[in-house]
Amino acid sequence: MNTPIYERALGSDFARLQPELQEYFALAPGSGHYGVGEGVFDVVGCRQAWLRPLLRLTTGEQAFFPEYGEGVRFRIENHAHLDPFGRSSLTARREIFFPDTTRLFQDTTSFDDGDNGGRGPGLVDYVGRYRRLVTDLNLSVTPEGRLRGVSEASRLFLGPLRIPLPAALDAKAYAEQWWEPQDGGRHRIQVKVIQPQLGLVLVYAGHFDYRLEPYPGGIATPGYLPGHARPDGWESRV
Repeated sequence: MNTPIYERALGSDFARLQPELQEYFALAPGSGHYGVGEGVFDVVGCRQAWLRPLLRLTTGEQAFFPEYGEGVRFRIENHAHLDPFGRSSLTARREIFFPDTTRLFQDTTSFDDGDNGGRGPGLVDYVGRYRRLVTDLNLSVTPEGRLRGVSEASRLFLGPLRIPLPAALDAKAYAEQWWEPQDGGRHRIQVKVIQPQLGLVLVYAGHFDYRLEPYPGGIATPGYLPGHARPDGWESRV
């Protein structure tokens, strides 16, 4: 059965999500459609000015960036597909339109059955252009039907090396997404990335409208991922 990865991870709790969130997370490989969200971040980026020069060194990874802004437009594409290793996955490609530059932030979330590394089944998130930073995702549903996610146990893949990040160095991401029915209804999201030694490394919070678009030519191959959304590297390890 071609079950969306967030439904597989949440199990029966998926039905407790707001209906609009269930629809948002319902993309599955082979559907012939991808999701497009367009909106505005009330806040986005790194609030700590002293940290921004360090983040500038990481911009090539397309995971962190040094800018900070308010009222910044953004666009996200969600593509459900099978990754090169046969895992059901969801690739997100975000464009953030700062006044002087456009930043890309991308990741692929895959459902891993637990055979690789004996972790047990669940979601793993591969972050950045080369998918070298990997975290486990722990999901929960609030009493109001919002989705909450916390990244846990990050590790870095450098060639053959698998480097678990110790708790003192690891940064955790805390995310919440929900549907806001006021003013005709729209999606809202807020994410904070916190590192124990540095504090708040990245924050983004805002609202967006969301729609499904068909792939050109009616493509519905489960492994299809458009060229502009493909990373420069794939990683099978967890």
